[in-house]
Amino acid sequence: MSANVAEIIVETLQSAGAKRCYGVVGDTLNHFTDALRQSDIQWIGVRHEEVGGFAAGGEAYMTQELALCAGSCGPGSLHFVNGLFDAHRNGSPVLLIASQIGLSDTGSQFPQEVDQSAIFKQYSVFCETVVSAEQARRMAALAAQAALAKRGVAVLIVPGDVMTQTPDNQLGYRTHRFSYSLRPTAQALVPAVEQLNKGGNITIFAGAGCEDAREQVIALAEKLQAPIAWTSRAKDFIEHDNPYHVGMTGVYGLEGGYHAVAECDTLLLLGCNFAFSQFYPERATIIQVDQDPTHIGKRYPVDVGIVGSTRDTCEALSQVVKENTRSHWLEKCRKRYAKSLEKSAHQSRDSQVIHPQELTLAIDRHAAENAFFTADTGSVNVWMLRHIRASQQRRTLASLQHGTMANAYPQALGIQLAYPHRQVIAMCGDGGLTMLMGDLLTLVQQQIPLKIVVYNNSSLSFVELEQKVEGLLDAYTELKNPNFGEVATAMGLWGRRVEQEAELDVAISQWLAQPGPALLDVVVNPMELVMPPKVEAGQVASTALYSAKAVLSGRMDEVVHLVKSNFLKR
Repeated sequence: MSANVAEIIVETLQSAGAKRCYGVVGDTLNHFTDALRQSDIQWIGVRHEEVGGFAAGGEAYMTQELALCAGSCGPGSLHFVNGLFDAHRNGSPVLLIASQIGLSDTGSQFPQEVDQSAIFKQYSVFCETVVSAEQARRMAALAAQAALAKRGVAVLIVPGDVMTQTPDNQLGYRTHRFSYSLRPTAQALVPAVEQLNKGGNITIFAGAGCEDAREQVIALAEKLQAPIAWTSRAKDFIEHDNPYHVGMTGVYGLEGGYHAVAECDTLLLLGCNFAFSQFYPERATIIQVDQDPTHIGKRYPVDVGIVGSTRDTCEALSQVVKENTRSHWLEKCRKRYAKSLEKSAHQSRDSQVIHPQELTLAIDRHAAENAFFTADTGSVNVWMLRHIRASQQRRTLASLQHGTMANAYPQALGIQLAYPHRQVIAMCGDGGLTMLMGDLLTLVQQQIPLKIVVYNNSSLSFVELEQKVEGLLDAYTELKNPNFGEVATAMGLWGRRVEQEAELDVAISQWLAQPGPALLDVVVNPMELVMPPKVEAGQVASTALYSAKAVLSGRMDEVVHLVKSNFLKR
């Protein structure tokens, strides 16, 4: 019996390396899930498709292998949008099978009809509709190939009536994979070499494009005696065992990285697409290396642009630049970073208050050396980036490009399925967790041993900070939370709540030792501020204005708590 379109697509995607597919069954998707049932691809039923999008994105980001999602027509596929937009911006090779109403009903405003192409073409590397059975194998192979080669989301729209059709004939299309280098010409390197040979204070600013170039970046830094600041997306590749790194700049960063970038004479951007222009140096000569020509000068004006991979370009530069024997600039930046990192840890004088930094440092002490960490957008993300130590095997993931809430434990769900024997820790804000809390039941049903910690400050704390630095009274940010430990227990997870600092270490050990899914609810200081590496005068004035408004509004106790929490800790 000939295979139908659903079976052909599943066979093609399995051959392309897909191991799991996330979604909610039903309607126009039923024939596809029936084909999955007869394959080696595991179906992961979720309670909300957005969670499935995040989970597929987390799995694909860490494995760099194809992960699948599948949605029914209309609302089913639409629910994936936010999770898949995040996956795409993270560079995760994910393929969505977006089933559609029948071809004969298209264009008639049929119930649940949605123009999915118009929606998903905004953030995808491939978005096409299968309109005949003869197209199925070819389109599935090309969609998977685009997702893997371009590292993004591919969308294959399949009408429900096409799913059951069988082709009269078909060619043997399959997904191809590639490995290649992108090395600039010798002539293209000349302006950069001339500038680097002038010496002075040289800083490397490393981005996500350094993923496979760690050794080459460090070798170049050694030859130039250059400190390496890094973007948040480069943490996993640059931070660990690196005598040249000085941390991040930007809002998430500390003084070491900030001053290394702001005060240098020459800034070498390596695979760096850092978006915030206020943190670039005003007078330095800037050299940018990127494998995408459209990224050169995109974020800030540069003096020299080089198109090439970070790995190949650093290898070439290391061979021709002069060796710098002066290390004063490097040592100065390293000392600044060490001092600011110690200062940011914040040990409390009050045993009744748990600072989120203390919680993060405690998790870091107890976590495995090959653990995965995810973090919700906001202050929790800052604590992960600053205080979770990178290592050769540890990995981190957050929504750093899309900046969505509620990403942490759904991303971690997919990572845990891909790495069942490694520790996966989701660092959740209370707002993020409650936005998509229903899929805690998926952890129980699938027995996924994910470990979730909730930074419970009963507020949207990063939004409060935004409001305060603009001189506004914080408003509409309060969250009335339950005891999440008890909620977790009621849902079938292991759960516990911690309110005292003295309980932290024992509770974390107990939580991480659980064989199944476990949630630790930790009540943290609600007045904690995320202090940037440089506080602008306008921010000070605006925060003072907030304080004055708070006092006049009868909220003097909040101002006192704010000062004690952030300036009188040691």
